[in-house]
Amino acid sequence: MTPFTIPVNAAETEWIRARVEAWRPFPEPAGHGWEHGANMGYMERLRAHWLHRFDWPAAVAHLNRLPHLRVPIEDGPTLHCVHLRSSRPEATPLLIAHGWPGSILEFDALYERLAEPEDPGAPAFHVVAPSLPGYAWSDPPKVPIGPRAVAALYDRLMVALGYDRYLYQGGDWGSVIGGWLGLDSARLIGLHLNGYGLRSADMGAATEAERAWLGWARRIRATETGYLQLQATKPQSLGFAMMDSPMGVAAWLAEKYCGWSDTKGTIVEPPFPFDTLLATIMIYLTTRSFATATWLYRGMFLEGGFTIPEGRRIEVPTGVAAFPRDLLAFPPRTMVERGYNVVHWTDMPRGGHFAGLEEPELLLADLRSFARSLGA
Repeated sequence: MTPFTIPVNAAETEWIRARVEAWRPFPEPAGHGWEHGANMGYMERLRAHWLHRFDWPAAVAHLNRLPHLRVPIEDGPTLHCVHLRSSRPEATPLLIAHGWPGSILEFDALYERLAEPEDPGAPAFHVVAPSLPGYAWSDPPKVPIGPRAVAALYDRLMVALGYDRYLYQGGDWGSVIGGWLGLDSARLIGLHLNGYGLRSADMGAATEAERAWLGWARRIRATETGYLQLQATKPQSLGFAMMDSPMGVAAWLAEKYCGWSDTKGTIVEPPFPFDTLLATIMIYLTTRSFATATWLYRGMFLEGGFTIPEGRRIEVPTGVAAFPRDLLAFPPRTMVERGYNVVHWTDMPRGGHFAGLEEPELLLADLRSFARSLGA
């Protein structure tokens, strides 16, 4: 494994800037907010900030405060990860996993507090935060692979780093990968999820609350998952457009950060500073990883989907942080328990899909509470 410093990549940055400068606006429907896709007014303001105020080298320097590694995995790609060890001898290894359209930046407010908690009574962790295969500074696989294959890679990553038992936290793809780890790994001591990833083969509704959730899930599938169908079936065609258009990537990602967040009513714009969103966008752009990041959707499609195999259940102790405005919002606990050994459940008062960015205090407190319940 090799210590790694994130590069600024000046040549790539200049190419991106030139393409952003050359972008030209186009018509949008009258009165359009975000219901038809990315909002033109917001994207024009984001572009102006990008060109005149955003400091990419400063964003890179901020990420480089953390210790980074590139770790070759046997029979797999070399993976990038943050590996922040705690000074506390009793610290528990923790693998914390991002999804799409995220990155290791999602946990920016959590790293040091997980490793060196301000309260001496709080649990401490040796933090491992990998970039997904084909994302950012992790190499892509030779062909698309799905979340079950990624789970096996993450398990081997933890072994390579010297950990034979560990706790896991994940949302979005991280929740799906975590489910597969719960089924396939003997090293997992606990599973903390802030998204409903793998689900039981039995999703029949037995109560009014379960029927209401299924109705909501069908509406979300109809209105918010066109990106999933495209990225799971024809990702390379999308890549030809996006790899040549930084503004296209920015709009594709910004629309998700808007629509999947807890925006308290009428959606006006993503509830994140421009600098935060642009740092995420630039991670995809400067590493030229937008296209290979979509391969995970194709791999999921080829693996067979999000369903726990018939006759199986995730018996690893599972903690749920249920944020109300998540795209992958949890159904009633009764449904989740068909597929998981749920020992901890928190209905969050607010928050959406990007919990580490939106509500880091709530996520941190719940993860600590779950770890304490396991004796970590």
